[in-house]
This record gives sequence, C-alpha cells and structure tokens, in this order.
Amino acid sequence: MKVKMSKKAIYAIPVVIAALTLLTINLPVQAATNTDSSIESSANESHVFTKYLQDDDIKVQAKDGDVTLTGSVATESHKSMAGETVSNLSEVKSVDNQLEIKGEQPSRMSDAWLLTKVKTTLLFHRSVSATTKVDVKDGIVTLGGAADNQAQKALTTEYATDIDGVKDVRNEMTVAKSSKGTQTVGDKIDDASITTMVKMTLLGHRSTSAFKTSVTTNDGVVTLSGKADNAAEIALAGKLANDVNGVQSVKNNMTII
Repeated sequence: MKVKMSKKAIYAIPVVIAALTLLTINLPVQAATNTDSSIESSANESHVFTKYLQDDDIKVQAKDGDVTLTGSVATESHKSMAGETVSNLSEVKSVDNQLEIKGEQPSRMSDAWLLTKVKTTLLFHRSVSATTKVDVKDGIVTLGGAADNQAQKALTTEYATDIDGVKDVRNEMTVAKSSKGTQTVGDKIDDASITTMVKMTLLGHRSTSAFKTSVTTNDGVVTLSGKADNAAEIALAGKLANDVNGVQSVKNNMTII
C-alpha cells in the first residue's frame, strides 16, 4: 500500500529538519549559559560574599565555566577569600582573579598586617564571641570585649596565640555574669563558603599553616585529607575545622608522614 504525501507535507519536512538541527545546536549553548548564570548567582549569594565581602566592589563573570573576577577589595585576604569561594563552586573550571586591592597595604608582619590576620582568623570560629575586639602593638595582641563564659575567653586566647606572627596575647575580655551554653552549629552556610573558611583558618594558625591539607565540603560535612607530622597535629586540624561557622561535622582522613 502506497502512502501519498501532499505537497505541503513534503515541503514541511526540510523545515522540520532544519528546526531540529538548530535546536540541537542551541541546546549546549543554552545549557552553558544557564550554568554560567548559576555560577555568578551562587558566588554573589554565598555566605562569604554577603557577610565578609559585602563592602567590596566585586564583579563575577562566567563563560563556559571559566570565571573572571574584576573590581576592587579592601585587603589581600579579601581577594583570597573571593577567589577561593568561587573556585570551590562545583561547576567552576578555572578562576582568573583580577581583583585589585585598594590603597597601600601594610608590610608583612607589621602590626597593621597582623591586626587584619588576627581579626580574619578569629572571625570564622563560632566559639569566639562576635564582639571580640583586637588591638596589636609590637606584635603583642590585646583582646577586649565580652566573652559568654570563661571557656570561651580561654579558647579565644588559645586561637589568637597560635596565629602566625603573634608574639604574645593579653586577654582583657570580660566574662558575662550569666553564662551561656555551648554554641550551636547555627544557620546553614553554603559548602563553597565553608571550604573557604576552613582553608583560611588552617592557614591562619601557625600550628597548621604548613600542612598541605585538602578540604572538601558536602552539605556542611567537611572532609580533611593530607599529611601531618604526628597525631596531635591531625587532631588540631580537626578541632580547628570543626569550630568554623557552618560546619556540621568533620571527617578527618589526614595521615602521618
């Protein structure tokens, strides 16, 4: 049995084929565009960008998974934070960090440089009071403000003492009369921001700064891997990571050299 096709149907076939071909070509382009938009929005809406970099002028541009950061930031640590956070996003292939640092930056190990480092390192720890004040003179750190309890005050001293470049710590924090309980995990924070904060925390402390630690985060669960000299160093890395804002738990897979 022969099926006779009308002229309209015959003429329509090439049009349909052309449309399908065009659709096939455009699908990968549209997918890439959606991915790039997702990268840009994820970066701009991340905890690090909205909480710590909100006063900086940062533009995130993604093309086929390759990201370029332009604009200006206040400090070198802010530039590092922005680059780290974007590179930690799952769909990012590479990051070209072209951010410029505003103004003259303090020399390494100067009091001004150390002040920024101490503030930044303490900032990420949930067991440190958000009202902690920091002053530095001749490498000696003075801590002020109010602590929720004596344990929090002691822990703040411990953290500050272990920051590279700090010669000594004078803790003048007052302890609240009504002691508060242990701090909770708190609000959910995106994985890219958690990974950034854990990495910068480990780099900020002199006891863990030399570690070649790999950090990954999945739904707030941080996994550490890499090498350390002994079991005490491995335990310290886990302790520091576990006290970073947003961390739900830590899987410490580090091994002894």
